[in-house]
Amino acid sequence: MRHMTNLRFIDAVAREKSIRKAAEKLAITSTALNRRILQVEDELGQPLFERLPSGVRLNTAGELFVQHVRNQIADLARVQSQISDLTGVRRGHVKIAGGADVLRFFLPELVAHYRGQHNAVTFELLRQYGDAAEASLLSLDADLAFVFAPVRTTDFQVIATARQTVHCLMSASHPLAKKDVIRLRDCIDVPAILPTAKSGVRQLLDVGQMKRNIKMNTIIESDSFEFMQNYLVHEHAISFQIPISLEPGITSNETKLESDIVARPFDIDDVPAGILHIGQLKGRVLPVAAAKFLDNIIHELGQRYPDDFNQ
Repeated sequence: MRHMTNLRFIDAVAREKSIRKAAEKLAITSTALNRRILQVEDELGQPLFERLPSGVRLNTAGELFVQHVRNQIADLARVQSQISDLTGVRRGHVKIAGGADVLRFFLPELVAHYRGQHNAVTFELLRQYGDAAEASLLSLDADLAFVFAPVRTTDFQVIATARQTVHCLMSASHPLAKKDVIRLRDCIDVPAILPTAKSGVRQLLDVGQMKRNIKMNTIIESDSFEFMQNYLVHEHAISFQIPISLEPGITSNETKLESDIVARPFDIDDVPAGILHIGQLKGRVLPVAAAKFLDNIIHELGQRYPDDFNQ
C-alpha cells in the first residue's frame, strides 16, 4: 500500500544502518531515499537518524518510530492474511527463527507439508540461537521462534515445550556404538567434535563436564551439524545432537553398515536433558498463516515426543 512505502523505507535504513545500502536493496537512488527520510522527519518535527561518517544510526525518537513502523507492518500482514482466508485462499509470509537443530530435518518436512496444502504461503527461515531468536520476535523479524536454551526475556510467550536428550553420534563400527546408553566417562580420550558455544547442546555438554570434572578431547568445533556428522565417516570421533535434528532410524540398534552413523543417548545423570521452547511475542496476534503453522508444529511435536511434550 502506498501510504506504507515511506514507513518501509525508514525500516530498511534502520536495518542497514546506511542510506546507500538500503537504497541498493530497495532499487532506488540514495538521493531519492534520503529525500523520503527528510520528508518523514519534517512531518514528525524530529530527526530520526544520526548522520555518521560510516552511515546512520537511530536516535531515541527514531527507535520509538521504527518500533511503531514494524508494528504497523506486522498488523497489516495479519489483516491481509485474514482477508485472504475469507476468500478461501490462505496467503501470508511466515517468519521463523531457530537453530540448526530444527532447520535440519524438522522444519523442511513441516514447511513442505504446509505448502502442499497452501502453496500461496511463503516462508522465511532465520538461523538464530537463544538470545538472537528471542530478539527477532521483539523486532518482529520473526513470527515464531525455537529456543533450545533457557528463555531470557519475559516477552517470549512459550506456547509449547519438548524435552530433548543429548545423543552421542559415531560410526556404526565405533566401540561406543555397542552401548545402549553413553556415560561421560566413556568419552574420555575419544576425539570429539563439539558444537560452538552458542548452541544449547554445547551448553548442556559443558554442564555435564563440569559436574563430572571431565574434559573431552575436543578436536573440532563447528556450528554445522552436517559437517559434524559427515566427518564421522572419516575418523573414529564422536559428535553430539538432539533427537529433533536426527534423521529417522539413526537411533536404532539394528545391524548397520560400518559406514553408517548411529546415535546413542547420554545418561541424563551425566548430561542433563534440555528443553526446546516454541514461542511467539507475548501479546501479539499472529497472522492466520503463522498461527495455523504453529498449530501444525504443536501437533507434530506432540506426535513425535508424546512423553516429553508440554503445551
